[in-house]
Amino acid sequence: MSDPGGENLLWADALIDSLIQAGVRQAVISPGSRSTPLVLACSRHPHLRTWTQVDERCAAFFALGLAKQDQSPVAVIATSGSAPAHWYPAVIEANHSGTPLLLLSADRPPELQGCGANQTTDQKHLFGHQVRAFFDPGPPRAGTDALEQIKDLGMEATHQATGQNPGPVHINLPFREPLIPNSIPAVTVKQPAITTPRSPLQPDQAQIERILEITSNEPGMIICGPDSPQVDFPPAVAELARRMGVPLLADPLSNLRFGAHAQSSIICRYDTFLHNQKIASEIRPKWVLRFGAAPVSKTLLQFLETSRPTTILCAPRGDWPDPLHQTSEMVRADPVELCNALTEQMQGPIEPEWLQRLQRAEEQVQQVQLEMPEENPNPQLIIEQLIQTIPAGSTLFSGNSLPIRHLDSWSGCGSKPIRILANRGISGIDGNISTMLGLEAATGTPIFGLLGDLACYHDMNGLLAAHTSNGVLVLLNNGGGGIFCYLPQADLERFEQHWLTPTNLDFSKMAELYSLNHYRITQQSGFQPALAAATQEPGLSLIEVMIDREQSQAQHQTWLDAVRSS
Repeated sequence: MSDPGGENLLWADALIDSLIQAGVRQAVISPGSRSTPLVLACSRHPHLRTWTQVDERCAAFFALGLAKQDQSPVAVIATSGSAPAHWYPAVIEANHSGTPLLLLSADRPPELQGCGANQTTDQKHLFGHQVRAFFDPGPPRAGTDALEQIKDLGMEATHQATGQNPGPVHINLPFREPLIPNSIPAVTVKQPAITTPRSPLQPDQAQIERILEITSNEPGMIICGPDSPQVDFPPAVAELARRMGVPLLADPLSNLRFGAHAQSSIICRYDTFLHNQKIASEIRPKWVLRFGAAPVSKTLLQFLETSRPTTILCAPRGDWPDPLHQTSEMVRADPVELCNALTEQMQGPIEPEWLQRLQRAEEQVQQVQLEMPEENPNPQLIIEQLIQTIPAGSTLFSGNSLPIRHLDSWSGCGSKPIRILANRGISGIDGNISTMLGLEAATGTPIFGLLGDLACYHDMNGLLAAHTSNGVLVLLNNGGGGIFCYLPQADLERFEQHWLTPTNLDFSKMAELYSLNHYRITQQSGFQPALAAATQEPGLSLIEVMIDREQSQAQHQTWLDAVRSS
């Protein structure tokens, strides 16, 4: 007697086993009926860890966090209809940040398409150009050849997701009913393959010589933006900067500001001192060697736009991360290999005075001291105390808008290893909590987060995963989209209604709903003791810092005015 449900499961078994053979070790599942064969295949595979997230949008961002930890591919599974459409924001982020996701959407079979069948829509090419590849093998088929074909598809899809230009891949999988087999057979799996790391792209020798010619005897700088994930990149680029005798401007998401690598050339307060026109006019570089995505600092981008240096951009993924359109030499090589080749072949450093100018500018900013009242929390002191308190080896996940800019301005640098990550691919405020908790789940060590109140509101559903998490979420509650107060929109009529959009939520109720430890801070003096206590608490703690938006903005303006006149 035929068993269509059994054929569905064998088909799903073969696909999931092939994904694991190619390197997938984790899957995030949202509940549904049509995806039952995939869920059965995942749940019974001995080499796959599964996570269940009810909300599909949260599930995709949670998977993004799992994958961000070490760039390993993670599968996401949902049922048919609108369910996979909720993945879309995370898919866009994965695309722009180069994060490998395998998107497995269950679907209705062809005979139910276009005829008004329930929970059925066109899921083909659902994510358009946001994915590296799209596959739809049709409904499961019986026979050895069919199973081999679906295995090949799984291997190909995983390699597409993890190649030189990693990112999301979509596999749409129609299943006919019955979805459950008459009897569930014993699972037959292969041992996980040992995934072979891809060979790094070697720099071209002729290009190395051109770069050395551009950078010799002229003052320049190295700029490292977000998305520099390689463990051996910080020491390689720090050594290159030291040998060249040039400043290394380190974005907070470059993971160069903190760690055991050489810190002598690293500059991290440029977002502040570039507001001083006298300093900015004295340090205009003739050339710039850039790694990673465009830096967070708008001030730095404006400085480069007016300076117009000869720009050398290392972008091994094949994209073109240059919003200023200044690149004159594009290097499609592994960043570590490029740094090592330049270090080995360069003749010597340029004049030491060049680096010293930027180091003096860095010190000048540090000497600008302002009296800050203890009555209300101040973002600058919050950042400084957060960096001082979190343990060595910690990961700090930052929200976008003001939190990442506060980190850019005030994190400083240091030898204590701290990893700072964010969803900076498309810089959205959605899915931040889920990504943070995915990172925590990937490591099993406490996570620290820094979010604004709107970003927290956008992903409250993500806190359902917090029951197994440990860490501290610092919530800067400034009553809405405080970043708009620094933009021209602040002068528009109905600014508060359409741009600031305060939610007026009581986040203590959210903490109670999701069983979080909750601290509300109304004075700066209370933050550090609360952070110390929360760090020792089991589970996830929420430290809600009440920011007086107008006072904070005025203090920031006073700070910048002092820097400009220093």
